[in-house]
Amino acid sequence: PLFRSNLELALEKATQTHALVLSQGAIQETARVFQDFFRGKRALVIADKTTFEVAGKTVDTILRHAGIETDAPVILDFPDMHAEWKYIEILDKALAATDAIPVAVGSGTINDLTKLSAYHNDRRYMVVATAASMDGYIAFGASITKDGCKTTFPCTAPIAVIADIDIISKAPADMTASGYADLFAKVPAGADWIIADALGIEPIDPVAFSIAQDGLQEALANPEGAREGRPEDIAKLMEGLLLGGFAMQAYPKSSRPASGADHQFSHLLNMQNFVMPNGKAPSHGFQVALGTLASLFFYRELLNTNMEEIDVEACVKAWPDLAEQEAEALKMFEGTDFPTLGATEVKAKYIDRDGLRQELTTFKEKWPETRQRLEKQIISVEETMRRLRLVGAPTVPEDIGLSRQSMRENVLLAQKIRRRYTILDQALRMCKLDEWTATLFGKGGMWEMN
Repeated sequence: PLFRSNLELALEKATQTHALVLSQGAIQETARVFQDFFRGKRALVIADKTTFEVAGKTVDTILRHAGIETDAPVILDFPDMHAEWKYIEILDKALAATDAIPVAVGSGTINDLTKLSAYHNDRRYMVVATAASMDGYIAFGASITKDGCKTTFPCTAPIAVIADIDIISKAPADMTASGYADLFAKVPAGADWIIADALGIEPIDPVAFSIAQDGLQEALANPEGAREGRPEDIAKLMEGLLLGGFAMQAYPKSSRPASGADHQFSHLLNMQNFVMPNGKAPSHGFQVALGTLASLFFYRELLNTNMEEIDVEACVKAWPDLAEQEAEALKMFEGTDFPTLGATEVKAKYIDRDGLRQELTTFKEKWPETRQRLEKQIISVEETMRRLRLVGAPTVPEDIGLSRQSMRENVLLAQKIRRRYTILDQALRMCKLDEWTATLFGKGGMWEMN
């Protein structure tokens, strides 16, 4: 019941997605939903080879049986397909030749490609989801690799989503594990927003926060059920992922409701063009799993900190001025594909020493109340690790072929690639980032290095 009202609130606040059918057998509603928004229009199914077999063929048949005219489906049949610009060019050409409404049948890649191409061709689209693999179905924006760089292109979210639990339950287990890990990231992301709110840096939007967070603990409660594809657990997982997208529609300023430091680790791996030994990039959710664990480890350290002992004046004295911070960032990103990014982002969130003094004093004063809010939000790093292991998601860097040394270096880099205020910024300003990183990778730490 909680979920139901949460979804109703989400749809009411959504600015771009106006229909969602989330149930077993939902695929049968495809033609009805299409008629609701696109009466009198032609339809064009877009899928890859796998998703066409799984659901695309059925969708095409259902549309035609309902008397909806359809173009021949576009089936992107390429080995190891990713959301890359060359496929956008293929779809742009296909859509330019027709006035048909795209019906994307797939998950991350197909949805993002169709979303951006539909936007390029100035028309709306709908999506039939085939896996609970990520939270981006209804995000306004598509994550596409162009010129070797993964970029989020602004574009309009689908007008409607069909999520058939019978189909989604049968998706490969690693796709479900990836979606579960992506959903788990909302735990530290919510905590990041709580500390930004406590400092007055980015006040919490109660509606967006509630949409993303209210049913979250319940949606994450049964990793075994998700792994085994039990319909009731897959339905909760899918619902949680969609609510993350709806929260972003309710808070159009940024992806804050669904992403914090956890996602910065993933963005960084994408920017580094990281691939596993098999030459493939790890899934978004698998990258985020490691970022989530690192974030939650830092939250454990924060909650174990005696705030009375934080020496504000010592932190202020140790705080480098803007020129020093920019120079350090330029040095850290030297020789990368994005040499000035760190300096740009550091500058955007820089405060001077007086500002830092004020901020740390505020944080200490508000700590009893902030601490209570965080304790309610956080799931312990040990419990998170246990659940990620159960669902089949990574829990150590080498699970995705990343060395612990690289992961360690990425902690310091991740703090500099986004201006969004997170636990990494809090640690840095409290003079604790190096210490907590050393604990994370040190003797007896979660990712102990020899």
